[in-house]
Amino acid sequence: MPAESNPPGDIPDNLAFVPYKNVKGGYRFVHPEGWAEVTHGTDVHFTDKLNGVAVNVVTATQRPTVGSARRDDVARLRQTVPAFELRSVTGVSLPAGPAVLIVYRRNTTPDPVTGRQYRDEVQEYDVWGHGRVVRLALFGVVGADNVDAYRTMSRSLTLS
Repeated sequence: MPAESNPPGDIPDNLAFVPYKNVKGGYRFVHPEGWAEVTHGTDVHFTDKLNGVAVNVVTATQRPTVGSARRDDVARLRQTVPAFELRSVTGVSLPAGPAVLIVYRRNTTPDPVTGRQYRDEVQEYDVWGHGRVVRLALFGVVGADNVDAYRTMSRSLTLS
């Protein structure tokens, strides 16, 4: 059988996933094994080359809706994300509960050595529970086939 050939940013389908639990943030999920981790309190980032997953937690009194995400979250992203381009805002159902999925594109930070930038596509899942919103953002280069890895990570998210 020939070796799998992956385009830049493509997460291999045979990658192993390992559990992560953030007690302060009250969530857990699985992420690709071997990715670099940076944790700050309730927030965590896992990255590897051109891909990553970031989770942050914000206080909230009610569940986000497609309408509130279009009004509040898209405005937040427009102000903070380089070259923000909204692709879609939809309601989705995850095992963790009802969620809002915001899909957008952005420019990456220039590489400190080469200066090269990439165009990322980000899938941000906003899930509400216990007085907070957990934002799970999955990102990689536009055009990479990361559907299976993203599904594995988003479906593994649980709130406690």
